[in-house]
Amino acid sequence: MRSFNESHEIMNKPICILTPTCTLGYGFDPEALARGMSLRPDVIAVDAGSTDPGPHYLGSGEPLVSRFGIKRELTQLIKAACAAKIPLIVGSTGGAGTRRHVDDVAEIAREVGRENGLTFKLAKIYSDIPSEVVAAAVRKGEVADFEAGVALSEEVALASETIVAQMGHEPIVEALEQGAQVIIAGRACDDSVIAAFPIWKGADPGLAIHMGKILECGAFSAEPHGTDVMMAFVDDHGFTLEPGSVNRRASLTSVAAHTLYERENPFLQAGPGHQLDLSECAFEQINERQVRVTGSRFSATPDYWVKLEGARCVGYRSISIAGVRCPTMISRIDQLLEDAKRNALAYFARPSLKIHFHLYGCNGVMGALEPVKGNVPHELGLIIDVVDSEQQDAHAAAHFISGSLLHVSWNGQFNTAGNLAFPYSPSELDAGPVYEFSAYHLMKVASATAHFPVQIEVVA
Repeated sequence: MRSFNESHEIMNKPICILTPTCTLGYGFDPEALARGMSLRPDVIAVDAGSTDPGPHYLGSGEPLVSRFGIKRELTQLIKAACAAKIPLIVGSTGGAGTRRHVDDVAEIAREVGRENGLTFKLAKIYSDIPSEVVAAAVRKGEVADFEAGVALSEEVALASETIVAQMGHEPIVEALEQGAQVIIAGRACDDSVIAAFPIWKGADPGLAIHMGKILECGAFSAEPHGTDVMMAFVDDHGFTLEPGSVNRRASLTSVAAHTLYERENPFLQAGPGHQLDLSECAFEQINERQVRVTGSRFSATPDYWVKLEGARCVGYRSISIAGVRCPTMISRIDQLLEDAKRNALAYFARPSLKIHFHLYGCNGVMGALEPVKGNVPHELGLIIDVVDSEQQDAHAAAHFISGSLLHVSWNGQFNTAGNLAFPYSPSELDAGPVYEFSAYHLMKVASATAHFPVQIEVVA
């Protein structure tokens, strides 16, 4: 692998990056933003998505956060960026970075421009990959497993509602080269969103991408952590981190810990077309609120691979939420739930029917992995979780199960008036379509920008 560190150009001055929050729409302190802007950043860059909330937003195209929240924060950030004459970059727009997400948030950006009398170049970068393209890559042996645990088949690829790929910094750099001032990007590797501008300006990508990895969650790399402003200053030899709020500080522990966040290997970090070597990183507390990081090294991989994220619909969900307070019911709850499930499966006799129970107060979080066993709770929170091929069928089964448990009898029962306490009427709630990740793989691509088209327009 070739190393960038030996050949990059010397920067004229440190590059200052402001990241306002961990996810656009999750909030930040306006005073922290004002203070951060007083430090004269060269760019505002923020991540807006994740697979952490599951595949729903990828499959449905619905936004992760409200339109109100996106517009409220985008208004503040676009106004700040335009006033300072610096770019604003948003990555993984809308939560999953689909075409619909990019188009919806781009329209919000246009509204902000019109309503505030602002003029700027707007870039949209799409990250959707046609399922036929992915299927063809599968046939050519250019798709590898990432964390799915199974090989991706052509059939599954073609059955996916949506497939996106995580772009690296290169498509964002292309938009910057075209003069974009507000960039609304589709699915992107989190650190690439933050690293793109400094790399464009000549920063060592090893330092820039490591900086992006820490900064992408905003002030979660600070003490106390939170959804707030975080700053970075990148120079030729390292980078320095500082929270926007004077009520937070960067510490050795908070910064080093976030370097390890979501990491399997503490020394090597793979990304689109590259690998970072962090084995020689050093962290230095240079004052009460700032930490300096050095030693991150970048190597380009021989082939360029991007991560695919695909989703497909597997049915419709209905749930019922209830409380259980009867001690004799609690003492035999496992058997009662098993019986209720067996009876429902026999009653409806549909292979598509899937039934799960979540018992909060017992093992609702960890399930079979729960290490605390033998404790007898005084009450339980029960979620009846039903998935079927049609919404009305899921609803019918959920109601059948809740009604069965409401009136079931057992030896030693004292109460015959009803076994469950329902907080809501109706007791069954339809949750809509259910998606699963159909692709969580790597795909080999011809170039870093081939699948990520950039569209430029002027907002006035």
